[in-house]
Amino acid sequence: MTQIAEVDSLDIQIVVDNVTDSLSSVPSFVETELGGLGRRRGGAWVLGGNCLCCAAHGLSCLLTLSAGGKTRSVLFDSGPEDRTFEQNVSRLGLDLGPLEAIVLSHGHWDHAGALLRALQLARDRNGGREVPCYVHPDMFRSRALRLPDGSFRPMEDVPSPAALAANGGKVMSSREAQTAAGGTVFVSGEIPRRSGFEIGLPGQHRRTEDGGGWELDELLIDERFIAVNVRGKGLVVLTACSHAGVINVLAHARDCFPGIKLHAVLGGLHLSGPNERVIPQTVTALGGFGLDVIAAGHCTGWRAMTALANAFGDSKLVPLAVGKKLRF
Repeated sequence: MTQIAEVDSLDIQIVVDNVTDSLSSVPSFVETELGGLGRRRGGAWVLGGNCLCCAAHGLSCLLTLSAGGKTRSVLFDSGPEDRTFEQNVSRLGLDLGPLEAIVLSHGHWDHAGALLRALQLARDRNGGREVPCYVHPDMFRSRALRLPDGSFRPMEDVPSPAALAANGGKVMSSREAQTAAGGTVFVSGEIPRRSGFEIGLPGQHRRTEDGGGWELDELLIDERFIAVNVRGKGLVVLTACSHAGVINVLAHARDCFPGIKLHAVLGGLHLSGPNERVIPQTVTALGGFGLDVIAAGHCTGWRAMTALANAFGDSKLVPLAVGKKLRF
């Protein structure tokens, strides 16, 4: 059994997501973007476009953990590009100075495009000290999608280990499970693929080792999830894109922590595009984990969100949006 320290509370601030939504009602443990804006600025502000976050295709979450009177901060992914990330950090009033770690979930541009800027912002506030960056060695292979005509659409590379190091990142590269932030955040190793129906990202390829061609890479073995054990609630699992399949993710989390209840899953479930065909199996299998919260966003897709709403209702489903804060 993997060891993980229990925390007293966990806040997850959504820094980047595909959607903006401050008008829909939310459960008591969720704060909307506008709700947070009112709290931060009090009564002395005027609602307008210059105070709002920007939605973008990607995901970034700032975790604030409290344990034994100590507060810790971890960034999970950065979203697709500098401008959106920096603007949202500013408008949400976030301080990246206390960051103890940055975790990259997998090697895709929409989760890594602002990593270097995140490091710069953190080091501007922390006196220039290094920030540990948890990565998998296969995240840095160039990737592409194969199009119906047989050609390849290259993806933007994620920042290299050398670039991370040059910008003050202490690169922690491993295929195995690790812990970060004083043992309070579990960073998974490679996720076993066992569900039988979760097939990864159809059509994705990566550069061969010799750089001369492309090879099939639909499983994205470099993807990892993170998890936090919250006192009195259980395990909160963050899966940024679920290319491994959210059922495989949750099954592995349960195997890693067999004595801890699975309380929540948060992130992109990647049930859009070709993966829409596995929505029924995924929704049915999710019911077997006894989750209290399903906080879905980013690449989940509207068809899957509709199916999740029909299956679980407001009692469990919490759609993500940029600027929202979830408190566990």
